[in-house]
Amino acid sequence: MQTQQPDERNPIDDERYAIEEPFRYFRVGEENAGTQDLANTELLSVLPGHHYSINEKILRLEFHNFQDNNRLGQEPISINLRVDASPGCGGIVWPAGQILSNYLIRKGSKFLQGKRIVELGSGTGLVGLIAAKLGGSRVWITDQAPLLDIMQQNLSMNRLQHNCAVAELDWGTSIPATIPLPDVILAADCVYFEPAFPLLVRTLDALATENTQILFCYKKRADKRFFGVLKKRFTWAEVMDDPNRDIYSRESITLIKLSKIV
Repeated sequence: MQTQQPDERNPIDDERYAIEEPFRYFRVGEENAGTQDLANTELLSVLPGHHYSINEKILRLEFHNFQDNNRLGQEPISINLRVDASPGCGGIVWPAGQILSNYLIRKGSKFLQGKRIVELGSGTGLVGLIAAKLGGSRVWITDQAPLLDIMQQNLSMNRLQHNCAVAELDWGTSIPATIPLPDVILAADCVYFEPAFPLLVRTLDALATENTQILFCYKKRADKRFFGVLKKRFTWAEVMDDPNRDIYSRESITLIKLSKIV
């Protein structure tokens, strides 16, 4: 059984999710004893629009904040997601995944077009599905077995089977033969469970080459321990070309680029 460190907080406890109100975690306070209404902060201004069907438990996200000249004046990029807390926090749409998705959309379709992309710890599959919509030649959304069904439902619901696939990938184990070395690795909110840190780094190391682009978005929790493991195989730098950076940074969310040490 996992033992929680005294200076850490489990995101499931800190940001308790009620399936009847899937955005309740936005209004749970920063990771301290108080409660802060995030609806009154700037964070919601940089997240996509949300529409939730209580009966169907389907969340629709609409991203308006793109700067792709080919999309000016067009409809927002939208994704429909079935959300379900029963498999754990992976079945929830967290702000870090929305911020990374928004960044990809701002970069425009040319950024991912024609590239092989793997998302780690996909959960609902949000980031990988956005990457598929933006023209990745082949995208794999990956996670542990309990989340494969929800990812498959979301893949089918968004009709992206032509260039996106669901795959089981347990960090620290061998990479499935069906997943080739990617051009881009994406990960959002994968840093919260300390025993998994070396396993995540091992998987990143197995998938990446010195040419792999890696985008990693996370909310600060036990990140010092994670980066202590990461520095043996990777260097990193904060993404500075996101105009929303100052806003989400104030909510302890960071977007970085990783580079493999060779």
